[in-house]
Amino acid sequence: MILSDIKILEAIDNGEIVIEPFDRSCLGTNSYDVHLGKWLAHYKDHILDAKKHNEIEHFEIPEDGFVLHPNTLYLGVTHEYTETHATVPFLEGKSSVGRLGIDIHATAGKGDVGFCNTWTLEISCTHPVRVYPGMPIGQLIYFMVDGDIENYYNKKANAKYNTRTIKPVESMMWKNKF
Repeated sequence: MILSDIKILEAIDNGEIVIEPFDRSCLGTNSYDVHLGKWLAHYKDHILDAKKHNEIEHFEIPEDGFVLHPNTLYLGVTHEYTETHATVPFLEGKSSVGRLGIDIHATAGKGDVGFCNTWTLEISCTHPVRVYPGMPIGQLIYFMVDGDIENYYNKKANAKYNTRTIKPVESMMWKNKF
């Protein structure tokens, strides 16, 4: 079951959902709009290795925008910091963004109960397109959880994305054992 706007507001009021900064005008019927933060990043190396730490280079999006190019993976970040303590957050791109040929995530659209951070975006595009800091980029949808939770993300010893940040975070796949 997806939370309605009223249920999202109730969850914010009781601390089950945190959105900073919160803007009431960004609340939709059953979602909350998030915006592109001012930082993007790209990997330093052309060939990435899943067993190694692939370093990224951060850069600030100028006020007059930055042109994304096809066949390049950009890591972006939401302007909003969020916490979700009782529901499962899903991040989806806004339809207006999709209609510009921009995908905001390759696979990581679902958060975990207990996720507390900004959202790193895995941005790609099908056509060159200029993006701007603060532009609406996605929407958070909150799903109810059935049952008790034993292992909140923010309390997991091996959680790889718990450090609060305002910049995109590179893949931590290399920390897994395989």
